[in-house]
Amino acid sequence: QVQLVESGGGLVQAGGSLRLSCVASGGTFRITAIGWYRQDPGKQRELVAAISSGGSTNYADSVKGRFTISRDNARNTVYLQMNSLKPEDTAVYYCYTYWGADYWGQGTQVTVSS
Repeated sequence: QVQLVESGGGLVQAGGSLRLSCVASGGTFRITAIGWYRQDPGKQRELVAAISSGGSTNYADSVKGRFTISRDNARNTVYLQMNSLKPEDTAVYYCYTYWGADYWGQGTQVTVSS
């Protein structure tokens, strides 16, 4: 059973920064890809960034140049550094992985005020 626990969300002014963390347990972390998704009420959940087991990354166009995803296999943790935040980044952010089944974290709220 894989568990994902997110932290690091909060309220920040536009232009500010936050760093989200996703700690994984129950699987073989170093060989799993991890993704960060976000969802605003009334909207579809969308992929923000993902990182492969080898460290390859991809980003949504809306966050390229502002967000950075990274991983620390020794700590079973994936980070999402978010800079130059905008009000439209406001959402609940979820960590996701596939390990024989879909696994999601509980989510962490990010609110960006204008």
